[in-house]
Amino acid sequence: MNKFLEDAGIEVPIIGGPMYPCSNPELVAAVSEAGGIGIIQPISLTYVHGYDFVEGIRYIKSLSSKPIGMNVLIEKSSKKYEDRMKEWIEIALEEGIRFFITSLGKPDWVVTQVHKSGAKVYHDVTELKWARIAIKAKVDGLICVNSNAGGHAGNIEAKILYEELKGLGLPLVCAGGVGDKQTYDRVLDLGYAGVQMGTRFIASVECKVPSEYKEAILKAKKEDIVFSLNLTGVKVSVINTPYIQRLGLEPNAFVSWMLENSLLKGFVRLVYMLRSIKNLKDLVKGKKSQQGFFQAGKSVEGIKTLETVEDIIKNFSGP
Repeated sequence: MNKFLEDAGIEVPIIGGPMYPCSNPELVAAVSEAGGIGIIQPISLTYVHGYDFVEGIRYIKSLSSKPIGMNVLIEKSSKKYEDRMKEWIEIALEEGIRFFITSLGKPDWVVTQVHKSGAKVYHDVTELKWARIAIKAKVDGLICVNSNAGGHAGNIEAKILYEELKGLGLPLVCAGGVGDKQTYDRVLDLGYAGVQMGTRFIASVECKVPSEYKEAILKAKKEDIVFSLNLTGVKVSVINTPYIQRLGLEPNAFVSWMLENSLLKGFVRLVYMLRSIKNLKDLVKGKKSQQGFFQAGKSVEGIKTLETVEDIIKNFSGP
C-alpha cells in the first residue's frame, strides 16, 4: 500500500509542486485531472493571477473534480500574513481541500487546524533535523527537497537524503531533479513514495509563463543551473542567464554583512523578497520576459519537449 497515494486521494504518485509565480489555476487543475495532485500556491493564485481566493479554488474545481492541494508558507513574517493564511486554510477546508504542503517554518499550528477536518499535512524538509521537528508537529508525510530542486533547493542529493530519512516511519516524496521518466522510475525504485515536480510542469502547455521561460528550460543543461544569493537573500536555483551573470550570484560585502547580522537579516531578506515577488510577477505577465530571471532545477537535463500535462503524466506513469 502506498500511504502517500491514500493520503492525497490520487492514482499517480506525482505532485505538481506549488510555484510562485508559475502555479496558474489551469496548470494546477491539469495535474489533478491527469491523476496526480495539483497544489494551489495562494500568493500566486491571488497576487499574480488575480483571483479572489475562494473564486480561484472554485474555478480550479470547475476544471477538475479530482483532489487538489494547497501550499502553506508558514514563516511568521507578520501577524497580518499569519491571520490571512489561517483564513485561507479555513476557506480551503470548507471547499473540500484535504491535502496541504507546508514550508518555511514549524507546521504545528497548520496540523492542528487541518487535522480536525481529517486533512493531511506534508512538510518540506531538506535534512534530518527539520524532519524531526516536523514529526514532533505530527505531520503525515515529508516532501524531501534535495540539491537538484528548483527555487529554494536543499543541499543533499536525493539518494543520500532518502537514506537519512527512511527510518522515520512517514511517506517520503522526492522533490528535485525529476524531469524525465528514467529519473522518475529510479527515484521510486529507491523507495520514495512519490515525486514532486515543478520545472517539468513549467515546460507544459498549460503553464502560463512567457515562451522565453519555457524555451530557456528546454535549452538548458544541468550545468546551466546555478545558485544565487542575490535574488531573495537565500539560495535560489536559477538558469544562468546573462541577467543572472550581470547581477552576480553573491551580494556585495555590505549586504553580506547585514545578512549575517541577526538583527538585520530579516529586514534584508524582506526587501529582497518583495523585489523578487514583483519581478517574478512582471515576468509571468510578460512585462519583463526578456530579463532572464528563470527559476529552475537540475531536472532541465531531461526536459527537451513542450508537452501537455496529461502527456507528461501518462509518459511517467506508463510502462
